[in-house]
Amino acid sequence: MKCKEICERIEARYPVAYACEWDNPGLLVGSYEKEADRIYLGLDATESVIDAAVAAKADLLITHHPMIFSPIRKVNTEDFIGRRIIRMIQADLSYYAMHTNYDVCGMAELAAAYLKLTGCRVLEPVFCEINRASRESQGFGRIGTLPRKMTVRECCAYVKEVFRLPNVRVFGDLNREVACAAVAPGSGKSMIKAALNEQVEVLITGDIDHHEGIDAVSQGMTVIDAGHYGIEHIFIEDMERFLREQMPAVEIVKAPVCQPFQVV
Repeated sequence: MKCKEICERIEARYPVAYACEWDNPGLLVGSYEKEADRIYLGLDATESVIDAAVAAKADLLITHHPMIFSPIRKVNTEDFIGRRIIRMIQADLSYYAMHTNYDVCGMAELAAAYLKLTGCRVLEPVFCEINRASRESQGFGRIGTLPRKMTVRECCAYVKEVFRLPNVRVFGDLNREVACAAVAPGSGKSMIKAALNEQVEVLITGDIDHHEGIDAVSQGMTVIDAGHYGIEHIFIEDMERFLREQMPAVEIVKAPVCQPFQVV
């Protein structure tokens, strides 16, 4: 299949219209006309992921986070982004990213399903011409009810289990009982206000700073920080499933789940 056809099938399910204005999804490196028989999946286009994609002889690399956000004035080996772009071009590796459009149309619902939340609704709605016309509710994060009432300590253990995590950070009383939960994969600092307005008891997200965490607790909400990568790595398995259904003739290779940091 040509990259163009693969991109079209992805964007039919995860429309770019749902991406935030500051975001940069789409084909970032390479040609739409390139034939792609093998796809490599990862969360970020790091040097190690690019090297693995090249070693796997992939034609197309697909990641969740775009490698390129800001305008690039120079592409040379003095800059780490420039080096990555040059590496891809030299290896004839095309590169596609799907970020906030996937967050809205896939990641939020998927994370809620991992947690088995029931009675789910959108935490922060997003409106574009697509869902204005269909009146379909789409947006970042989900609010729902946990499978059972549990203590925050038990909820932490549950989050670690379902997302296969070695640890989480928690702001709040470990002995408090919670049932109403919100999940916001990635960086959830901007979701705290919406979660408080919805009287969420525990927010499960990532990238929570000291002040956001203690301020949330002061306002009656527990926060479990499972890490940015910690929740969003589910993108890799989900996209593998989607691509195999949509294009069974294309070979899919995926990056192993590996936390980008170590706790020592």
